[in-house]
Amino acid sequence: MALINRVSRLFRADIHAVLDRIEEPDVLLKQAIREMEEALGHSEQQLKVLNHELGQLSARQSELEQSLADLEQELDICFELGHDDLAKALIKRKLEAERFQKFLHRKRETVQTNLDELKQRVEENHRQLDSMRQKAEVLAQDITPPRQDNHWNVPDFSVREEDVAVAFLREKQKRSRS
Repeated sequence: MALINRVSRLFRADIHAVLDRIEEPDVLLKQAIREMEEALGHSEQQLKVLNHELGQLSARQSELEQSLADLEQELDICFELGHDDLAKALIKRKLEAERFQKFLHRKRETVQTNLDELKQRVEENHRQLDSMRQKAEVLAQDITPPRQDNHWNVPDFSVREEDVAVAFLREKQKRSRS
């Protein structure tokens, strides 16, 4: 039995040696470089997408801040003129906008973190590719694209009547003091 195992190992070793001689290292190196360039191109495309998404989130946050400022002015007018029903409706919109603003802030932080991690990974991959081109010793690099979580479940921004009533009282108290 031991003799069969030895012969089998010897046969496998000879086959591996023949295969190593058949394969052309320069062709394998060129293929590895092409694969790295392709992966870098994909990562750079992801960088563009994340930058675009970050810009959209920033623009949406700015719009939301302006909307909240407008709501504050409208609430002041409602309280001055004694339109409590209209003030409650505006308070409901204000609470929903504030909740959405918090959501956008968390989303923006996550996208920024992903963007920073991807930038670091792309820089490192560029260094590795340059090293591969210069040395010709490295035959393959395993590059895994970053995990992207672009699909967020949008939480429920609806406001309950109790929240409106409490916020209404808070707003009314705030304005009665000033």
